[in-house]
Amino acid sequence: MNLKNVLAIVGISATTTLLSVWGYAKLNKSNNAFESANQLPANYANLFQGNAPSSTVDFTPAASAASPAVVHIKTKTNAKQVQQNGQQRQRNPFFDFFGDDDMMGDFFGGPRVIPEQRASGSGVLITADGYIVTNNHVVNGADEINVTLTNKKTYKAKVIGTDASSDLAVIKIEASSLPYLVYGNSDEIKLGQWVLAIGYPLNLDVTITAGIISAKNRSININARQSDRPLETFLQTDAAVNQGNSGGALVNTSGELVGINSAIASPTGSYAGYSYAIPVNLVKKVVTDIVKFGTVQRAYLGISYPQEDLSEEQIKKIESDFKVKIGDVQGIVVTDVLEGGAAKAAGVKVGDIITKLNGTAVTSSPELQEQIAKYKPNDKISITLKRDNKDLTLYATLKAKLGNTDLASSSKAAEKLGGKLETVDKATAEKNDIDGGVLVKELGNGILGKSRVEKGFVITHVNDQPVKNTEEFYEKLKKLTGATVKLSGIYPGFFGNYAFMLNLNE
Repeated sequence: MNLKNVLAIVGISATTTLLSVWGYAKLNKSNNAFESANQLPANYANLFQGNAPSSTVDFTPAASAASPAVVHIKTKTNAKQVQQNGQQRQRNPFFDFFGDDDMMGDFFGGPRVIPEQRASGSGVLITADGYIVTNNHVVNGADEINVTLTNKKTYKAKVIGTDASSDLAVIKIEASSLPYLVYGNSDEIKLGQWVLAIGYPLNLDVTITAGIISAKNRSININARQSDRPLETFLQTDAAVNQGNSGGALVNTSGELVGINSAIASPTGSYAGYSYAIPVNLVKKVVTDIVKFGTVQRAYLGISYPQEDLSEEQIKKIESDFKVKIGDVQGIVVTDVLEGGAAKAAGVKVGDIITKLNGTAVTSSPELQEQIAKYKPNDKISITLKRDNKDLTLYATLKAKLGNTDLASSSKAAEKLGGKLETVDKATAEKNDIDGGVLVKELGNGILGKSRVEKGFVITHVNDQPVKNTEEFYEKLKKLTGATVKLSGIYPGFFGNYAFMLNLNE
């Protein structure tokens, strides 16, 4: 084979090789394109990865920091006589954590005796010297309150003040250098935010569960069971809570207090996925008032408005009745303006749609209540509203319930109590082994009439100070420094002592 033939063969081989490589590359490129058409583009994965959490949420710092400040509260209520009205009541599906729905199982009329009761709940230390916030229903009516810390030390506690409207109470133990929780800001809470519920459910030791904020400004009408002016603007969470968690802490992942656990919605009385906490900004205001004044300084705007979300039919009726066009306006429709109230003085009219209070949007009854609850009588606020399709801003000076700007006091405690009282006769005193006391002859329409006190009750102590006659009783009332008073005594002919905590501002 000559050189010419060899070169020809090499040339053909090289050409064939090049064509093969080019053809393979072309075919491979085509196949890759076909396969890619059936796959998600790579940048989708990057998008989802960017939205995914970068790391697992760590609850341990918040849990370890907050749990020592949550306490176990145990109460004892002495046996007492009650008067039956012979009527049955339907069971309320919204239970407090004690499951107490007054369903005693006895539907017969006439007086009877409720035996001694013991119960437990939770509380939160808010100062190093022993001030504790809890629920009103945890300590209401208790004759004895014991507080156990996480270090197992137990202290006797006294009630500083209560507020049935918000279901809050402040109690105190004599101690110092105690762990306590720092207030967070419930206005900054977001839906979906992680929270921890800390308390003593089912008489267990301190227990921590986690969940998210499911809703804000919830109203479940549970506080109406203990107050004729209920205030509800709950944070809703799915953190597991049960009986005994009442009064415990709801904290954020920084360990700050954002709410006080108060109620659950359940057909059984046990956790069913819905729990409710009082937002800490409301807690802070109520607690500050109780400690400083002895009662809550509650302000009123002086208007009437729908208490629930309106249906289309209700909207049409309001538009027709009050000659107002609601349309897409988000706000509170004023259906009445009370004479002598703050709104009347500010120029608010029936048919106005309030959209903001002090710059904060209000679109529901609980939101409006929460905003007003932040203030006290004589505070000045701005009211933004729609009138005739125009935006207006008015300025109001909030007033107390009675239409004045004075802060609440206990100077008229006797008048607020109502009822007919007289010094117990000597024979009754001797027969029941007491030095004297004040007999409740009639309950009247005041605070006594709304309380659990029954006719025939003999008051022997006011705030644990003995009273032998009506003069001493009224003298003790005049010296009250707050609006919460404890009346202790007996029911003649029945065993045991009884005590009732009354809020003179209710």
